Amino acid sequence: MERLELWDTLYYLATNMELPWLIGGDFNVVLDEKMGGLPVYPSEYEGFAFCVNFCGLFDQIFKGSPFTWWNGRTNDKCIFKRLDRIMVNLPFQNMLPTIEAEHLIRNGSHHTPLFITCGEHTTNIVKPFKILNFWTKHATFKDLVKQNCEADFIGDHFLMFKHKLKKCQRGSI
Repeated sequence: MERLELWDTLYYLATNMELPWLIGGDFNVVLDEKMGGLPVYPSEYEGFAFCVNFCGLFDQIFKGSPFTWWNGRTNDKCIFKRLDRIMVNLPFQNMLPTIEAEHLIRNGSHHTPLFITCGEHTTNIVKPFKILNFWTKHATFKDLVKQNCEADFIGDHFLMFKHKLKKCQRGSI
């Protein structure tokens, strides 16, 4: 009953919700994230899944173990579940695109603490240089390649090639 009351409260809050929204904690229900014990059937999580979908919420990407709860037992009686989660809506994701959630290590509880950082920290993603076929049809393409492929130094052929590619990548058509 308490879960159904929570779902109703979330439905109420989500009605006409246009503001950034973050919700997190122990929802005491798994979607499919469980290891050990009896299998999870859709009837156990359909209400929660429908509520999350209706509210426009989605799980925040996280670091750490996929399981946030452990029953404290070992061997064949051991059960791991993901009961705790951080969810956001699209306006929140757009407002703080660098938010990160982390499932920390359990310390004295069956639940994993959740840690959120909202700083301006961004990870630099190195994208490989790719040449698109339509660029070769641009009027200044050949001149750009000629201009940027002149070697500034003599050395290993692979290093020279890499240097020339970087120069072309920085150039613009």
